[in-house]
Amino acid sequence: MTRPTNPADMAACRALLKGGSRTFHAASLVLPRKVADPAIALYAFCRLADDAVDLGVNRAAAVERLKDRLDRAYRAQPMNLAADRAFADVVSRFSIPRELPEALLEGLAWDSRCRRYETLPELYAYAARVAGAVGAMMSLVMWQRSPDIVARACDLGVAMQLTNIARDIGEDARAGRLYLPISWLHDAGIDPEQWLAKPVFTTGIAAIVQRLLDAADALYGRATLGIERLPRSCRPGIYAARALYAEIGRELERRGFDSISQRAVVSTKRKITVLARTLAFLEKEWSPARKLAPIAQLDETRFLIEAVAATPLRDALRPAEVKAQPIEDRVVWVIDLFTRLERRDQLLRGGSLR
Repeated sequence: MTRPTNPADMAACRALLKGGSRTFHAASLVLPRKVADPAIALYAFCRLADDAVDLGVNRAAAVERLKDRLDRAYRAQPMNLAADRAFADVVSRFSIPRELPEALLEGLAWDSRCRRYETLPELYAYAARVAGAVGAMMSLVMWQRSPDIVARACDLGVAMQLTNIARDIGEDARAGRLYLPISWLHDAGIDPEQWLAKPVFTTGIAAIVQRLLDAADALYGRATLGIERLPRSCRPGIYAARALYAEIGRELERRGFDSISQRAVVSTKRKITVLARTLAFLEKEWSPARKLAPIAQLDETRFLIEAVAATPLRDALRPAEVKAQPIEDRVVWVIDLFTRLERRDQLLRGGSLR
């Protein structure tokens, strides 16, 4: 059995997140230590990976250095960094297949090359790496690794990434980045290079934003159905997190799908309203888990799900049942697991963290 993560390393990881990811740090304080510590260690490594690529002068070289760090972590010979040592402990203790963090690094490599995506499935493949892989890893540190649960975690991560892309089209374009499917631009009669040189809001762009949100909503819907197959203690928090994040899409709809002229932001008042409505729904109408027909896996996340299935957790490491936290605490935590996606976008734009 692997040794517990060094307390000094965990303290360093917490300090790292407290300085730059304060909401995640605060949420982690209300989690059972058996869940909070590995989540913090994993989150810290992912954040450092993002920083190394997004803030570096030579982004391609930064990706190569990260590959070496990952290799050393999986050989139980991590670099002399607190986050790397803690990460090495977590991937061993929770049997996290190497394919998952490798997928994240591959997505970062695609970003470093300003890769573009011709079709929606190609964009799914990108989102699977930078978001689906993180969702899958987080499900493992929560001791959930069945294919259905991992698939739903991937769906939710991909949906959130699509929502981020839809919200940030204007800011990305002004920074020279384009994530919209190129074929969709052509369908709308828009020349990608000309539009990128002068990004303006048009009815064609509005239609593309709507298509992107429709794709995200389909995945949110699949995640919602899959939530009924999660452990009972996980269902309310995951459902509320999904509702709150999807509200970004609803805000874009209220703005006529214009994410070029301004960035859609869901107000605190609106977030509270959505959360209250969600909690009321769950209290009155949430039914016990039903036996559902198997839900299809997104083709582009299948390799993540199969990697987990091929890497079973050693029985000796399986913990006692983790006591469920109040729904409000779990909602905050699940949302913040994915703030790394927004944080990467802010760093790329040179913006400040909220």
